[in-house]
Amino acid sequence: MNMNHTVIRIATPDNAEEILNIYAPYVEQTAITFEYEVPTLRGFRERITNTLEKYPYLVAVNDGKILGYAYTGAFKDRAAYDWAAETTIYLSADVKHMGLGKKLYQALEGISKAQHITNLNACIAYPEVDDEYLTQNSVQYHEHLGYVMVGKFHKCGYKFERWYNMVWMEKMIGVHPDKPERIIPFSQFSREALASMIDHVNMLA
Repeated sequence: MNMNHTVIRIATPDNAEEILNIYAPYVEQTAITFEYEVPTLRGFRERITNTLEKYPYLVAVNDGKILGYAYTGAFKDRAAYDWAAETTIYLSADVKHMGLGKKLYQALEGISKAQHITNLNACIAYPEVDDEYLTQNSVQYHEHLGYVMVGKFHKCGYKFERWYNMVWMEKMIGVHPDKPERIIPFSQFSREALASMIDHVNMLA
């Protein structure tokens, strides 16, 4: 597979089945997500639709096939938290360590900055010791992308008959002025503005 042919674009609800096929193994075979049951296709379509009202939902596509996806969402639902967003990313197992995640995150960061978001936060399942369901790789990966550890919650997730920790990591992508500009919902950007932001990432090597 030639990863140079991979492009980032905005997801649509019609991509739900293909995206869900990427997510389902994480639910069924790992503790990377703390969900127990694979969402229904209808429910997953609704998740995408709801996210796109305010936040970006992106897919990485190679020769017409979706290889991974990433999106942001509310860090907390109180108004004062508007300038912070939670990140989520999932890749097909056969395309990890190829730079695809970095490309998706670069696109998310560019759009988030344009929205006037200043903080990106990642909630990550974390084992005391690596096992067959969960490793510390995600934390290491986020550190590589400039995230720093800010908190750990101990034995707060139970899956596959064992307890897991959860950590929060953060990355500052903007300044914190005395009077921040209002957040621009993703759905209010023009197609031209979004194309410009995403094309910039697609042109990066």
